[in-house]
Amino acid sequence: MGDESGWLGIGWNAWAEPELIRARLDAGADPNARVDHLRTPLHAAAEWGSPEVIAELAGRVDDVDTEFEGRTALWTAVFADRPHNVQALLSAGADPWRPMMNGWSPGRLAQAGPTPGLFSPPSPELGLSEAEAAAVAEARRLIAALGSLYYEGLSLACVAGITAAEATRRLEATHADEDDLELIEDDPWSDFDRCLTIVGITDVPGGCVISQPWGYGASTPGVMKRVSPGTVCYAMYANAKSGNQGRVTRDGAFTAWDTHPGGGYVACDEPSDEILATYLYRGHALAYCCAGAGLRLTDPRPIIGPPDTWLRLPDRDYWS
Repeated sequence: MGDESGWLGIGWNAWAEPELIRARLDAGADPNARVDHLRTPLHAAAEWGSPEVIAELAGRVDDVDTEFEGRTALWTAVFADRPHNVQALLSAGADPWRPMMNGWSPGRLAQAGPTPGLFSPPSPELGLSEAEAAAVAEARRLIAALGSLYYEGLSLACVAGITAAEATRRLEATHADEDDLELIEDDPWSDFDRCLTIVGITDVPGGCVISQPWGYGASTPGVMKRVSPGTVCYAMYANAKSGNQGRVTRDGAFTAWDTHPGGGYVACDEPSDEILATYLYRGHALAYCCAGAGLRLTDPRPIIGPPDTWLRLPDRDYWS
């Protein structure tokens, strides 16, 4: 079926080109249509475009505050950290305090971002709560502490409230021997199956981190279910082919599967704290997992190594 809206072939980078967008509009493109059935042109421009394109579209749409998947174009611009696009939408009459996204209006969300001065809350209750402000401060601290890490191919499990010794007991693991250590130091991929059962473990403020720099072993269901009774475990595997694969267990049972930690999308029906966490940790998958488990790392060593201890996991099915 052909595209009858007039936006066929418009890629994400085209929303920064006012002459191109103006030409499409003048030729009859519908400013209120869905672009690739995903969002309106104004939402697309808010995330990827320029203030000039936003001004052009805002002058032609039926409603500058039209919602798509529970959010307006202004909310999208705030979430994408595009302050110039935010200003363009405000000039077009967008409402920063319109209720949406489980209590996160564009104005409230902006208070948690890098440019909180974009809006002044009209009343104190529209600002951040003490808990939300603390979450913002901790996100900034944690992201800075971890820094920019190369972590493709790595897996980790962030476990709340238990020590490395307790996690080792629950896993029935033993200390890696000299042959294990020599193997992972020389070339862990030379005997990959064996190395999948070798993981690092480190005590950190708030719990412990289980990590494996070369494979998915630390994030398998068998590891997560065994360490999380009575607590929570956030885990991920940085799959080179399909991106970050996240999972969450609480009290030994999975509550989330195949998530995308550090990703840039949040559903409108997500809990309020999860919307905030998704915003704060976009592009910071490792920090997101640590924060989810309440771990307060001060440096990246527990993740990228060397860990406090190398462990060998017993041979068993870790996928059931």
